[in-house]
Amino acid sequence: MLFAVTMDVRLPDELAGDARADLLAREKAYSQDLQRAGEWVSIWRLAGRYANLSIFDVPSNDRLHEILWGLPLFPYMTIEITALAHHPSALDEGRS
Repeated sequence: MLFAVTMDVRLPDELAGDARADLLAREKAYSQDLQRAGEWVSIWRLAGRYANLSIFDVPSNDRLHEILWGLPLFPYMTIEITALAHHPSALDEGRS
């Protein structure tokens, strides 16, 4: 199942220094592990915002939920999820 997920991040001002650096390092490692596993297909920065648009390819809604709740930055995010369906004009129509 393919999903487009927009994540807007708002870190509190009081989160600074080593605590902030550790949180961001854990987020990066977590997301890169999921990218290597093929579940987090792509990630795009939304220009001018502390936000991203990501594409996930997961077996279920429950798995996507599990992934998102596992994000170290999850408590500081507003997330919008859009389920995707293949478009009949797409050249890559056979992709799962």
